[in-house]
Amino acid sequence: MEKQDLAARSDSGYERLQTALVEQRCVVLDGGIATELSPQHGQDYERLWGIEALASDLDAVRDVHRSYVDAGVDLLTTNTWALPTVIGAGGYIQPAGERPLHWMEVARRGVQVARETIDAAGRGDECAVAFSLNGDIDGPDGPETIALLERVLASQKPDLLLLETLSVVRSSLFAVVEALLATSIPVWLAFRRCPHGLCGVYGQHWGGPDNDAFGRAARRFEEMGVSALLVNCIPPDHVDGMVSHLRDFTDMPLGVYPNLGYHTSAGWRFESEIGGDEYAELALHWRAEGAQIIGGCCGTRPEHIAAARTALAATRPGRERRSQSTTSASERAAMSPRAAPAWSDRRGRSLFPPAFPKLARHPEVPVAAPGSYLLWRHLFEHGIGAHQRCLDIGSGVGLQTVQLALNGASHVHAIDRSDQAIANTLDNAFRNGVAERVTTEVADVYPWLPEERYELVVANLPQVPVDPLSQRVSHSPTDYWGRSLVDQVIKKLQLALAPEGSALLIVTSLLSRERTVELVSSAELVAEVIDWELQNLPREFEEQREHIEQIEQLTDAHTLSIGEQLVLVTYLLELRHSPRGGQQPGGQQPGGQQSGGQQPGGQQRGGRPGPGL
Repeated sequence: MEKQDLAARSDSGYERLQTALVEQRCVVLDGGIATELSPQHGQDYERLWGIEALASDLDAVRDVHRSYVDAGVDLLTTNTWALPTVIGAGGYIQPAGERPLHWMEVARRGVQVARETIDAAGRGDECAVAFSLNGDIDGPDGPETIALLERVLASQKPDLLLLETLSVVRSSLFAVVEALLATSIPVWLAFRRCPHGLCGVYGQHWGGPDNDAFGRAARRFEEMGVSALLVNCIPPDHVDGMVSHLRDFTDMPLGVYPNLGYHTSAGWRFESEIGGDEYAELALHWRAEGAQIIGGCCGTRPEHIAAARTALAATRPGRERRSQSTTSASERAAMSPRAAPAWSDRRGRSLFPPAFPKLARHPEVPVAAPGSYLLWRHLFEHGIGAHQRCLDIGSGVGLQTVQLALNGASHVHAIDRSDQAIANTLDNAFRNGVAERVTTEVADVYPWLPEERYELVVANLPQVPVDPLSQRVSHSPTDYWGRSLVDQVIKKLQLALAPEGSALLIVTSLLSRERTVELVSSAELVAEVIDWELQNLPREFEEQREHIEQIEQLTDAHTLSIGEQLVLVTYLLELRHSPRGGQQPGGQQPGGQQSGGQQPGGQQRGGRPGPGL
């Protein structure tokens, strides 16, 4: 056929589609192409999506096209969806045992085999051809590629260009659309969009609702000269509401063609329960909303399209509004209170979100030391501190102080060596309405001595081992082992704890367990691990990484590792007065040692600590 005849035929093909739309007849698209091809043609590789068959097996492509032509479609799409991906990967398709085929020849073949199939079925005057391109054309070389594509298609001209499975509307996309329109071939655009915004093939949502912005983009596309806007490659139940929503922004013909198949690592999965009759009912549903173009995407088969074609034959586009809600009926049912009970703890308190105190942080006050949230969660979950007099050592921003008061403590006394931290604690106590039960004191734990006894003591203090050679000049003592503050607390619990009281103390895995057991026993206390957690090594610990490695060699301190990433273990200890006057449960002597040499820091190696530590 001569070039002039091809142009005339293309013009008449698109005119037939326009006539159908003007007469309010539904234009029926074909369904999935790649999912109908044999796996040997590469449709299992998502980025090529079956385009390899245009290089190695044109008969297979013809068979798929023929099945849709026989189903009565008005518009047949070429098997060229992945062409922009091929171009971006070097421009050639290399079938097994075949010569490589350049993308320009692939493009020509795509149109040629579609035309030949239509003619062979005797429907040359009834069925048009859409040249398919995916969203990879929206790249730096997109406009230049389109200019080359125009030259290629001069000898095999399609009736329209269909740019499919678009998602984000970037400024570069408008430049690509302008280049497509410059070919003088009509342009249709199809997006993965639902009322929630960006949508994936499984119905997953990639962002928040931005449909006003998308509607404005649709209006701009219309002003540029785009001839139709469609929604494609999303599940059928996510299509609802899009046509009626877009109609508020544009007068362009609107259409839908969702998927019924999902590609997984195990191959294709299909919505087998949706047969032809069910798909026809869905098509009527979209038609009632105003869809003027209806077809199918991945997994939609000829039988689905044939049934939809029959059902749509005598219909006109409706005006039903389905945009009042941004959720489908099935999603609304799944989100109802009866179907989705509140997430709460055993005390009936919300866990989504949890009842976390309202906290502000003053400058220079650390957000949280390792283990702070572990300690807070224990207080929160068990309502610790109710009706008790409590002491918070090292209050920081006041997280534990506030939670104890919220739990119903009769009084909470908070101490910290930083006046900024104490001010922060008081501020947050007022913020949470518990200030009348909170008192504070600026105190350094080294010289500090408790003036009264408490039924509950909580403490989470800095525990960073410091290399003396790396520490700047400071009035604070060098904490070689990272445990100086913890040791001070353990020693002073004898004075701070009421006879039946308990203490909750955070200890990291960088503090020798053996040394902790020795100190606990010497203070005539018993200790038990009641919870623990893991976290990546904090930045301040990373700065002492070489020193930490030395600590691990000298003691039973440890970190865990995931490759080069070190993981810190934080333990929550509960300490109480020993009922045996300093002897640990199980009959062991204080320190839990049997034998072994003296270690740096006064540690004894080789013994077994008492149970619980």
